[in-house]
Amino acid sequence: MDRSGLVYGRIPIEQVSPVVHEGRRPATALPGEDIRVQATVFREGHDALGVSAVLFDPQGEVRQRVPMKLTAPGTDRYEGWLRPESVGDWSFEVEGWSDVFGTWHHDASIKLAVGQDVELMMDEGALVFERAAEETDRPEAQRRHFASVAEHLRDRSVPAGQRFAQATDRGILSAVEHQPIRALVTTSQRYPLRVERDEAGRGAWYEFFPRSEGAEWDPETGRWRSGTLVTAAERLDAVAGMGFDVIYLPPIHPIGVAHRKGPNNSLTPAPGDPGSPWAIGAAEGGHDTIHPDLGGFEEFDAFVARAEALGLEVAIDLALQASPDHPWVTEHPEWFTTRADGTIAYAENPPKKYQDIYPLNFDNDPEGLSLEVLRIVKLWMSHGVRIFRVDNPHTKPLWFWEWLLAEVHKVDPGVVFLAEAFTRPAMMQGLAKAGYQQSYSYFTWRNAKWELEEYLREISQETAGHYRPNFFVNTPDILTDYFVQGGRPAFKIRAALAATASPLWGMYAGYELYENVQRPGAEEANDNEKYQYRPRDFDAAEARGDSLAPYVRRLNQIRHEHPALLDLQNLILHNTDDDAVLCFSKTKTVQDDDGEHEDTLIVVVNTDPHAVRMANINLDLAALKLRPEDLGEDGTFAADDLLTGASWHWGEHVWVRLDPFYEPVHIVQVRRSR
Repeated sequence: MDRSGLVYGRIPIEQVSPVVHEGRRPATALPGEDIRVQATVFREGHDALGVSAVLFDPQGEVRQRVPMKLTAPGTDRYEGWLRPESVGDWSFEVEGWSDVFGTWHHDASIKLAVGQDVELMMDEGALVFERAAEETDRPEAQRRHFASVAEHLRDRSVPAGQRFAQATDRGILSAVEHQPIRALVTTSQRYPLRVERDEAGRGAWYEFFPRSEGAEWDPETGRWRSGTLVTAAERLDAVAGMGFDVIYLPPIHPIGVAHRKGPNNSLTPAPGDPGSPWAIGAAEGGHDTIHPDLGGFEEFDAFVARAEALGLEVAIDLALQASPDHPWVTEHPEWFTTRADGTIAYAENPPKKYQDIYPLNFDNDPEGLSLEVLRIVKLWMSHGVRIFRVDNPHTKPLWFWEWLLAEVHKVDPGVVFLAEAFTRPAMMQGLAKAGYQQSYSYFTWRNAKWELEEYLREISQETAGHYRPNFFVNTPDILTDYFVQGGRPAFKIRAALAATASPLWGMYAGYELYENVQRPGAEEANDNEKYQYRPRDFDAAEARGDSLAPYVRRLNQIRHEHPALLDLQNLILHNTDDDAVLCFSKTKTVQDDDGEHEDTLIVVVNTDPHAVRMANINLDLAALKLRPEDLGEDGTFAADDLLTGASWHWGEHVWVRLDPFYEPVHIVQVRRSR
């Protein structure tokens, strides 16, 4: 009988996740990250069903086989966790199987209780153990023990209840839980899982404009003198000192003169106004050139070397657009869109207009333009860049990104791309599935408790297999009303949320100085650094206690000390009775010099920057993986606040009071017995 064309195997397995495009694209993971695997598995009749998730290393060897548990009774939806340990192209599959021991144990328990088919059940149990005793992959001692159990079950001189008790004692149950007695094993398709380096999904980003770092006012000319890559490198010590992992630079290329923007996006620049770095291209060159005010490749290489010496990785902007002065405009006019009147279309995002920028058109000469972009990316890679923040990727076709990122992966699988894609969900998800390692996210506009809970649930449970959100708290383009109205408490709240909820977070320079003045009529900062120099005296602000830098430094220190914060799928929400108090936890099993233990943090946030909030919290103790020895006689555990140093004893029910003008956040470490 030919069953090769049938959809269903002996045990039906459906809706496996994480799976991207039915396995044509890989789901993604990080080394040591716990990956949630889910599947719908069911069978005919009432026999017991077992489900496992199996992890294969890049060589195709089985590295893990873990049991999957029902997510809720009656759902047929199973869940298990896998942990790949190293970078490479891994894979996984789901197994469904008939649980031979579980079926016999269930049936025998019921029938013995009512005296039905007693000896028949003993004989069937003997067959189960005889089967297991013949399995060559079991330890020899266990095989001998199972054979003796089978023999004992057939011994009618011993009461049936006693025989059953021996065949179901703690040792037997532990053995079959660790290695079940299986039949009718059915496997799903094997699905790809790409494990990428830590920087693809973990890290704290800091953004600054090199031209502002070291910029000086020249009283003789009445103009600003640009900072350079050399003066910008002097700021790297402070960035590293705050605990950041990535320093991101907006475009550092020559800036066009035609239609150059003045301060605050005005159309009337004054002499000496630097223009927007995103208006790329001038007589000096385009995307493969450095703005002469900043220096050249020698200075850039020195900047990268200094960053690396401080433990920072340099990310640069890949902004695929051009000013009217870009060499591409005259050399390759086919790479742009020509309007009915013969002019080249400039960028628009109504009501915003960017007359100083021409978007690219990938439909006229897709091969030529694509190869040029690949050349540019490889050029910057040759100068030590392995992270690219991509401007407006959602305005380019997905096929292009899928191709480009695959080509770059062939050269260096460790290159990371961050999508600056503030756009519709389908496109954001599409970019991630096409190969982007990270993305900007809707976190920027999720401020209320209910919004945050909804969003955290989505990114940790529904899309985490392919979409990694980078929680930037601000950007040169975005300064939300929450900061304007919430003042300094708002800056603390959002930084703490971003640094703890996501393994990736970022901030743009000036955040630590509480800059919150909006340009009238726009959701962005006034005197916007995109259009002018903005030198800042960070040291003086910190010296007078007027800087958030020490708080940011502590947040990043906590992140470095607690691996639980650097995973996404382990986020668990807990109930509170206040509509502004958010609570979540993260737990991760870690191995260190003291052995294996659980790292657990509980984060409680007052999302209201205007008022003291008090709340009762109902903690899910099972989700915290507390052991009996971690709890006192009263059922409480030791809780240490990593921000304030306070310690309490918390239990299932906790009361908190959070003052936004003192400390609106608890980051609590669960102290465990070693």
